[in-house]
Amino acid sequence: MSRAPEPVRGMRIAVVGGGPGGLYAALLLKRLDPGRRVTVWERNAPDETFGFGVVLSDETLGGIENADPEVYAALRGHMVRWDAIDIVHRGRTLTSRGHGFSALGRHTLLAVLHERCRRLGVELRFRSAAPPAAELARSHDLVVAADGVHSRTRAAHADTFRPRLRTHRCRYIWLAADLPLDAFRFEISETPHGIWQLHAYPYARLGDDPAGRSACTVIAEAREEVWRAAGFDACDEQESAARVAALFPHTLGGAALRTNNSRWDAFRTVTNDRWVHTENPGSIVLLGDAAHTAHFSIGSGTKLAVEDALALAACLEEQPRLSDALAAYEAERQPVVRSTQRAAHASLTWFEELGTYTGQPPRRFAFNLLTRSRRVTHGNLRLRDRAFVEAAEAEAGTPPGTPPMFTPFRLRGLTLRNRVVVSPMDMYRARDGVPGDFHLVHLGARALGGAGLTMTEMVCVSPRGRITPGCTGLWSDEQEAAWRRVADFVHAQSPTAALGVQLGHSGRKGSTRLMWEGMDEPLPTGNWPLGAASPLPYRPGVSQTPQELDARQLAQIRQQFADCAGRAARAGFDLLELHCAHGYLLSGFLSPLTNHRTDGYGGDLDARLRYPLEVFDAVRDVWPRQRPMTVRISATDWADGGTTGEDALRIAAAFAEHGADAVDVSTGQVVAHEQPERGRSYQTPYADRIRNVLGVPVIAVGALSSWDDVNSLLLAGRADLCALARPHLYDPHWTLHAAAEQDYSGPGAPWPEPYRAGSRKPPTGRTDGPRPRLEL
Repeated sequence: MSRAPEPVRGMRIAVVGGGPGGLYAALLLKRLDPGRRVTVWERNAPDETFGFGVVLSDETLGGIENADPEVYAALRGHMVRWDAIDIVHRGRTLTSRGHGFSALGRHTLLAVLHERCRRLGVELRFRSAAPPAAELARSHDLVVAADGVHSRTRAAHADTFRPRLRTHRCRYIWLAADLPLDAFRFEISETPHGIWQLHAYPYARLGDDPAGRSACTVIAEAREEVWRAAGFDACDEQESAARVAALFPHTLGGAALRTNNSRWDAFRTVTNDRWVHTENPGSIVLLGDAAHTAHFSIGSGTKLAVEDALALAACLEEQPRLSDALAAYEAERQPVVRSTQRAAHASLTWFEELGTYTGQPPRRFAFNLLTRSRRVTHGNLRLRDRAFVEAAEAEAGTPPGTPPMFTPFRLRGLTLRNRVVVSPMDMYRARDGVPGDFHLVHLGARALGGAGLTMTEMVCVSPRGRITPGCTGLWSDEQEAAWRRVADFVHAQSPTAALGVQLGHSGRKGSTRLMWEGMDEPLPTGNWPLGAASPLPYRPGVSQTPQELDARQLAQIRQQFADCAGRAARAGFDLLELHCAHGYLLSGFLSPLTNHRTDGYGGDLDARLRYPLEVFDAVRDVWPRQRPMTVRISATDWADGGTTGEDALRIAAAFAEHGADAVDVSTGQVVAHEQPERGRSYQTPYADRIRNVLGVPVIAVGALSSWDDVNSLLLAGRADLCALARPHLYDPHWTLHAAAEQDYSGPGAPWPEPYRAGSRKPPTGRTDGPRPRLEL
């Protein structure tokens, strides 16, 4: 039974953990209500801490200033500020400016917080391990668990918090050097054992450090296998510091490295479903690393912990009851932290895969590093350092004044006017597979809207290969003629636009209702039999169970694909894509979750690839040699036991060897129990890896919505083309509008003659008021 919530004034509060987050929470809670009794337990001595410098953003400092000007004033005098990032790679240093960082020593930060806590009347218990949170909750109204990444509190109440800890692939160590750095420094070291990276930043100017020296934090990091091959697993603390110093001569210049309980570790990402425990005997709330971690390559765990403390104090001030305040705290911070963790994961993964990028041209490599988290983009980096971005664009061959998205791209005999693709989107508007006026207007509008390549929906190769009764096909003369009408319109009215057809077969996901009538729901009547790699329903207990296709049926379907490809060529399509993704027939052969065959088409990945490659070859044989052919794959199933990133590389390589001109890299939709990690551009890392490991051109898809994202991916070399779906439903002229918003008018985004009068953004109503009169 839950304890009744209590008022937030005059509470007894226990803070477990005397790091910056716990201390800052304690002083704010005491400052906002002097009647509260706040006690902090810290097992270490006041001057004991791990690490060296702490980075705080301007936003975080603004929050500190607003909440407690006295703390802000004390910190500000010790802050080191800089605006440059140096990237050192293969003996060359490239600098980008305009970034803005602040840092100070961790000892200094703790000393300021200790002093402020004491002056406010917070009880600080050093060298004192806190009692278990459940025990503290019996004598306190609120327990704030700020006990770090190894939180005992989180572990003791795992059934409520439901934590998940994920250990990553690099080893790292925190060190310090007595150097007057004036920039955040990344240095890449390519050694016989593999690649190392250094992250370094200043945190103390001459005289600010307790020892009176200039100082910088130094973090060395490498993949686990590189770290072991180099023998660091056998090094003690001092030997590790000496050997790290020799790895990065450009930054360290022979300077000795200091240690502070420095040890090699593997980063762990911590997430919790819940941050609040309110069952008997009392209320417990997680804060800082106990609740979440984010990789150090995008910022500071201290920053997040301080922001947690600010939010918790504010919610307790704003809400009338404790339970309401804790619910508000969790609701406010969880989405912010999830967003930060997505960016941190992108950054962490980039460094784990660093070897993929080291061969890039220097400016592209630097741009790629700076935009790795997807939070820094082409647009805002251009605002910060226009010269840096323009140099990267020039190196990539982008014409002056041309955004990367408007550079042409060649696939076989087809030159696309720009890098934007209208992604295939099922419209469910066909009758007996015949596209009609809807398809003419839908596809014609998007080709007129500026995209370099407009793709049809999945066009089915047979009546039984449809997803729904509303899907289009290419198995009849009538359908071929209808598609020719669409292609003729596009080529006549937007001569430099290309039109692509995606051919596919629904497999086990067919014979379903239209999307808005019940996605993946079987038809109430008129169902047709399904065939698939194995007799496994898409949604057990709901979907129809397909027949396992035999050799005769597989040969028949293979011929249907080839026949449709011939019709697509006669209809005038410029590009053909084979749909091997999203759990449809060919995708069903690729995934071990959907292919349980025991013949030559099932088993290991080579066998699972056999039939999709046979179909690809049959299509390529009839598709005109000068016209490009692509393949769409699901690079992961987002489910245990499914297609992995390594599998995706092998699948992409196999199709490329068979003549695929580009790989359209999607993910998921293969099994109904998938658990995708959604977020902005969440699928693009899979395309990135295929492109940079294999050197195969890729089309990136997945929650791309802004032209800034497109420019960023292209200039960083993570994609060659970018496919967008929903943005083109929202705005058929998305590409032309992107050109207008970037003040671009050139061959990469030609406005149709009848539309040229609208090529400038219309003026809006006046929003500025009259100028003030002179005051007499």
